[in-house]
Amino acid sequence: MLKKILILATTIFALLAFQPALAAVEINTADQAALDGIAGIGPATSKAILDERKKNGNFKDWSDLEQRVRGIGDRNSVKLSAAGLVVNGQPKNPSMSADKPAKPAKMSAESSKPNQQKN
Repeated sequence: MLKKILILATTIFALLAFQPALAAVEINTADQAALDGIAGIGPATSKAILDERKKNGNFKDWSDLEQRVRGIGDRNSVKLSAAGLVVNGQPKNPSMSADKPAKPAKMSAESSKPNQQKN
């Protein structure tokens, strides 16, 4: 019994000790290595973020980031936020996404025909 408890305790300790902490990465202070650690950000995107930040200052919010860095749009920023990226300490709130006009529904062959009356 004591052996089982010791094995269980050791296993739990190992899982907790070696589990990577999901810490938020602040875009306005992160270096290239930290940005590259975010799923969805590669070397080119992290360089673009750092260059833009150096050239025009910190990002104010997610919208500012999306406008200033090519390749980071509304859908991509939601994914990056879910992976741990924050702007000014704030994760991306999907409900804050810009309201985009909905694509018109495709019309079926039946509905695209003009109404014909039967006589």
